[in-house]
Amino acid sequence: MKHSTNPQTRRGHRGPARQLGRTLALVLPVVLVLSGTLAVTRVNWSGNPSDSVLTATDVTNAGDAKKAAPRAPQDVLRDQLLTELQEKDPGVALTHLQQAVHERPSLARHCASIARALGRAAVRVYGPSRAQSYARPVCDTAFASGVAAAHS
Repeated sequence: MKHSTNPQTRRGHRGPARQLGRTLALVLPVVLVLSGTLAVTRVNWSGNPSDSVLTATDVTNAGDAKKAAPRAPQDVLRDQLLTELQEKDPGVALTHLQQAVHERPSLARHCASIARALGRAAVRVYGPSRAQSYARPVCDTAFASGVAAAHS
């Protein structure tokens, strides 16, 4: 009878690599799900810049604002019109939205979202009934739908 010099191992135990693989198989999906969940919670789904979540990363990167990329034209226009709505009235803001879309047709695809944001802001500033009185057929009545959404 011949004896082997290698130690006998159990059949199900193949060494540390197998144990490491099993650990990764259990831990990796959990890590991926959690990181995906955290990434989704950072997204501003409301479309309202005032509803943004401030995170620790934002605080540490606040000094890098000078290096930030220029803002999109539709975001600049939305902010200008929201300011104008508060300083003047929604009618003036809607007129300027219509003029901006006419001058820059590339803004047309953002017109409805901007008009809805104006409608929501008008309800906050003027109340639902007065805000509705400013409704116009700009961007397929998106302003009115913004008023209705903010009122309900």
